[in-house]
Amino acid sequence: MNIVCIAWGSLLWKPAPLKLASGWHPGGPRLPLEFVRKSDDSAEVALVLCEGARPMPTYWAYLDASDLDAARAMLGEREKIAPGRPDYIGSIPPVDGARSDERIAAWLARMRLDAAVWTALPAKFDGESGRVPTPEEVVRTLDCLPGEERAQAERYVRCTPPHIDTAYRRIIAARLGWHAARDAHVTRTR
Repeated sequence: MNIVCIAWGSLLWKPAPLKLASGWHPGGPRLPLEFVRKSDDSAEVALVLCEGARPMPTYWAYLDASDLDAARAMLGEREKIAPGRPDYIGSIPPVDGARSDERIAAWLARMRLDAAVWTALPAKFDGESGRVPTPEEVVRTLDCLPGEERAQAERYVRCTPPHIDTAYRRIIAARLGWHAARDAHVTRTR
């Protein structure tokens, strides 16, 4: 079974402990992405799936996993997703409450790939899962971060590939000067 992971954020530049069987390939499915998840355990506002956002390019890589359950467990470990939240890891074919996605299913069929997993964490702000913050709330949150936390959040925005050019990213760049790094690192195809 050929199992791939779809990615767009920090998995691209720090995939460990995710075991990749290839580097990241451009040309993944276009998905609605935005910087709308402020998690409780990190400084950044993460780029996540956000219905209503403009579709953005994604990447994909083959996983070194024996089956879909192993691939889901590996991604769950990397993303620190509790086993009791199978809906936070998308997969095709869908299993155990996993989210599915018609756009990814159609892309898999075109690519003639067997299965895919992806991070399906929802927007989150002020501790409220599913809450989509306004761009102003995101900028204010990022701007108020102290020292190393601010640097960590800035690295996240700058390291996201430049062509993932979301509406919130443009506002963050305009207000905070956090433009995409020209040399944003993506582990390329081997």
